Amino acid sequence: MRISGRPLVEYVAVGAALLCVLFSVAPAFFKNLRASRMVEPMERLRFIAERATAMAAGRPVESAYPGSAPLTPGLVPRGELASDPAGTWDHPTWRLLGFHFDEPHAYSYAFESDDGPERSTFRATARGDLDGDGNLSTFMITGVFPRGGAPTTGAIAMHREVE
Repeated sequence: MRISGRPLVEYVAVGAALLCVLFSVAPAFFKNLRASRMVEPMERLRFIAERATAMAAGRPVESAYPGSAPLTPGLVPRGELASDPAGTWDHPTWRLLGFHFDEPHAYSYAFESDDGPERSTFRATARGDLDGDGNLSTFMITGVFPRGGAPTTGAIAMHREVE
C-alpha cells in the first residue's frame, strides 16, 4: 500500500523512530522539569541561611539571629506564580536579611529563630503548592550557633518536593 507515493512501511518506520526518540528523551525531560521546580526554594533558602549565618558571626550568641518572620506571603501560591503587592516583604527580619521578590514566585517563606544564652538556632521554610491541589511541598534549612562555636547551617530537607 502506498500513501502519497510512499510505501506505508516507510511511514510506520518513521513513526516508530519518532516514538523511540520521544521515549528516550522523556525521562530526562521530566527529571529536568522536577529539578526546575526545586530551584526557587533551594536557592532562596540558601540565600536566607547564608545571610543569617553571616549576621550571627558578628554577634553574641544570645542575639545571633534576627527575630522570627511569619509565612510570607501569608497565603501559599496555589498552582501559579504569585506577584507580591508593595510592602509584602517589609517585615523587619526580611529587610535585615535582604530577602524579597521582585519577580513572580511559587513559594511562601517563613523564618523562625530562637536566641538563647548557650545556643541560638533558626529555621527557614519554603512552602509551595505547585499543582494547586492543596498539598504543600515543604523545604527547610536550619542553623545553629552554640556558645564557644561558630554558626553553621544544615542541609536542605525536602518533603513532597514536587507536590
